[in-house]
Amino acid sequence: MKKVRRILRELGITANYTGYYQIIWAVELACQDSEFLAQMIKKIYCHVAERSCSSWKAVERNIRTVVTKAWENNPDLLRRLVGEELYRPPTNSVFLSLLTEIAMERD
Repeated sequence: MKKVRRILRELGITANYTGYYQIIWAVELACQDSEFLAQMIKKIYCHVAERSCSSWKAVERNIRTVVTKAWENNPDLLRRLVGEELYRPPTNSVFLSLLTEIAMERD
């Protein structure tokens, strides 16, 4: 998860955002089973909500907040990571998929 944490820092996202740890946990889940990304609410948000003692809606909102902040802080890096032109922040699922791919890359 070092790569994911580094990317989040480069995007201006630190542990003071509730969604920071929720994203880390979501990526950990997706790394264990990539099918989780296909069922965001049921598999990712609900599991992360349970771990963070919140609701799946709060997890979705917290992650969306982080994605929006990342876009405001460093849209060029997000564009490079996604590999295509973006005109608005990526969706939560695109963002988590991207971070999962990064986390699973071999050095």
